[in-house]
Amino acid sequence: MIRSCRACAHRSFSPPRTLVSKPLNYRSRLLLHLWENPLLSNECILSGIMSVNGKKVLHMDRNPYYGGESSSITPLEELYKRFTLPDSPPESMGRGRDWNVDLIPKFLMANGQLVKMLLYTEVTRYLDFKVVEGSFVYKGGKIYKVPSTETEALASNLMGMFEKRRFRKFLVFVANFDENDPKTFEGVDPKITTMRDVYKKFDLGQDVIDFTGHALALYRTDDYLDVPCLETINRIKLYSESLARYGKSPYLYPLYGLGELPQGFARLSAIYGGTYMLNKPVDEIVMEDGHVIGVKSEGEVARCKQLICDPSYITDRVRKAGQVIRVICVLSHPIKNTNDSNSCQIIIPQNQVNRNSDIYVCMISYAHNVAAQGKYIAIISTTVETSEPEAEIEPALELLEPIDQKFVAISDLYEPTDDGTDSQVFASRSYDATTHFETTCNDIKDIYKRMTGSDFDFENMKRKQNDVFGEDEQ
Repeated sequence: MIRSCRACAHRSFSPPRTLVSKPLNYRSRLLLHLWENPLLSNECILSGIMSVNGKKVLHMDRNPYYGGESSSITPLEELYKRFTLPDSPPESMGRGRDWNVDLIPKFLMANGQLVKMLLYTEVTRYLDFKVVEGSFVYKGGKIYKVPSTETEALASNLMGMFEKRRFRKFLVFVANFDENDPKTFEGVDPKITTMRDVYKKFDLGQDVIDFTGHALALYRTDDYLDVPCLETINRIKLYSESLARYGKSPYLYPLYGLGELPQGFARLSAIYGGTYMLNKPVDEIVMEDGHVIGVKSEGEVARCKQLICDPSYITDRVRKAGQVIRVICVLSHPIKNTNDSNSCQIIIPQNQVNRNSDIYVCMISYAHNVAAQGKYIAIISTTVETSEPEAEIEPALELLEPIDQKFVAISDLYEPTDDGTDSQVFASRSYDATTHFETTCNDIKDIYKRMTGSDFDFENMKRKQNDVFGEDEQ
C-alpha cells in the first residue's frame, strides 16, 4: 500500500466552509464552479488549483450531496435503487455499507499527470493508495500480462521467439529515447516519422502493434499510427516509468474509492478560502454583452468573472460527441488468468474484436475497502458504435463469468462548442471510456490554459503550496 499522511482524512468528510442551501451573499467572486459530477470532477480539481492561484472560488451544486453521474454509491442498496432493480441485494452480498461503487472508474498512472498534481499540491496527505496488481491485454480470446520491460518481453507468451527479440529492441529504443538528444533517434525524426513507420523499422507484427499502441501507449483507436511518433514514444515511456515506481503495474487506486480524490482537492481549496454551496438550483447563467457575470439561483445572483461547469449546465454551448456504455459487474471471484489479482486492468484492443475503439475492464475489490469481504467489482466500458451496445461488450462479459449481478448504464458524451475566450464560460468534457485519468488531466490543463493564458506549471503549484505548509512538511 502506498501510504501518505492522512491529516484527519475520512471517507465521510465534509469540506470546511461548506454552506448548505444558504442565501447567496457573494457579490465579488472572481470564479464560480458549477458541479454536477464532482467526485471525479475536472471542476473540483480546477477549483483547488485556481484557489491556490489566488482566485476567489465559490462552488455550487444543484444536488444535496457530492455526486452525480460520476459519484461513488454507498450503501449497496442505493446502487440497486439507482438502477431501478426490483429486488434488494441478497444476503450473499454482505453488508450494504461495506460497498462504495464508482460509477465511472478510473485508475491513476503512478507517474502520470494527476499523481503529479496530487503530489505538488500536497493533496496526497489526505489519501491512501494501493498499487493495482496487474495490467493485461486481450488476444485471441485469452488475456496475457502486458510486457513493458525487456525482461518481461523475453518471458511473454504473447510473442514468438524472434518477435520477442524485435520487441525487446524496440523497448530499448524507447527507453533510451530523449527528444533533446538527436543521438538517441536512431534515424527516426520524432516530429515527422509516423508511428506506423517506427513499427516497420523494428519489424513488429500486428498483435505486437495492437498491445503496444493500446495497452502501453493507451490509445483508444488506431488514428495515432499516421501522425508523428513523438507523443506515442512519450506515452510508452510514461507507462514504463509508472510501472517502475511500484513494480506490479503502472496504476494506483485510492482506498475507499475515487470519492477520496475530490475531498482532498476540496480541502486544498478551503485552505485558500474556497466556499461550497450544496442543494442550490441553478436558474440561469447571467450574461452581459456576451460575457458571463454571474449565476442566478432562487432569485439571487452570485456574481463572477469566470465560470467553470460541466456540460449539463450549458446545453446550448456543447454538442453530443457519442456515447459510452459502462457495465458494473459484481463478482465472487477474481478474473480468470490474472494470477488471482485483487485488482487489475484488461484492455481489449479494437482489432481483436473487429471494432473501431477499445473495450476496457478494470477490477477492484474488498482489498480497497469498496466491497464486502471476498467480493470484486469489475467495470466494463467502451465507446458505443452500434444500436446494440450490450452486444458490443460481450467479449468482456465472457472474461468475467460467472457474474453475480450487473448494472448497465449508457451515457451521452458531450464536448464544448465555446472555448470560453469571449464568454469566459468554460465547460469540461464528459468522461470517456478509458480507465485512466490522463485524458481527464489533458482537459483540465486545456481549460486552465484557456482561462489563464498560460500553461499549467506543476512547479508553480509546489511553490505556492510551500507558502502554506512550509518546506519542513514537504
